[in-house]
Amino acid sequence: MNEICHNEPTVFIVDDDAGVRRSVRMLMESAGHAATTFDSAEAFLHAYRPEWRGCLILDVNMGAMSGTTLHQTLNARRIALPIIYLTAHGDVPSAVQAMRRGAVDFLIKPVRGPVLLAQVEAALAAQHRADPAPAAPALDGLTPREIEIAERALAGLGNKEIARQLGISHRTVEYHRTQILHKTGASSFLQLASRLAAPDDEGAASGA
Repeated sequence: MNEICHNEPTVFIVDDDAGVRRSVRMLMESAGHAATTFDSAEAFLHAYRPEWRGCLILDVNMGAMSGTTLHQTLNARRIALPIIYLTAHGDVPSAVQAMRRGAVDFLIKPVRGPVLLAQVEAALAAQHRADPAPAAPALDGLTPREIEIAERALAGLGNKEIARQLGISHRTVEYHRTQILHKTGASSFLQLASRLAAPDDEGAASGA
């Protein structure tokens, strides 16, 4: 990780590929942007300070904590850093979910430098105008594991499939589902899904 200057917006690059981290940092710095790198989502969370400003370039598939889980965790903690996904393993459902969580863009590696720079500059300009609201306030207070389970349950997966995907027991999934409902105050995952969709619905209504 490079030294971070708290007085200027910084491009935070989170990727487990050292070559990608190096090339993206060099691209950002060549365009005059401060940039720093992290080799895992956990490293970024551990280092994060509330005064940081800028945007996040985020890989999807990384070690124990995925980029998706990091995004959910940041939203739940109301950490409003614009996020640009940069991944070699993208598909349409993943891109749609990322954008629904509030991502600026979902780019596929390899990406042309000017394309990535344009998205970074748009993200930095947007944050300068106003800090964006977190995408999923109903998930405040959940642990990263609970967010992983909530995301899958909201997508319609059953407990056995969630357990298989995460490599945990069926009973552990049941326990976390109970905790998720308790922490969010929802009576069911259907009600939780409705709460998460409510801001979009209100926005659509106000624009009608």
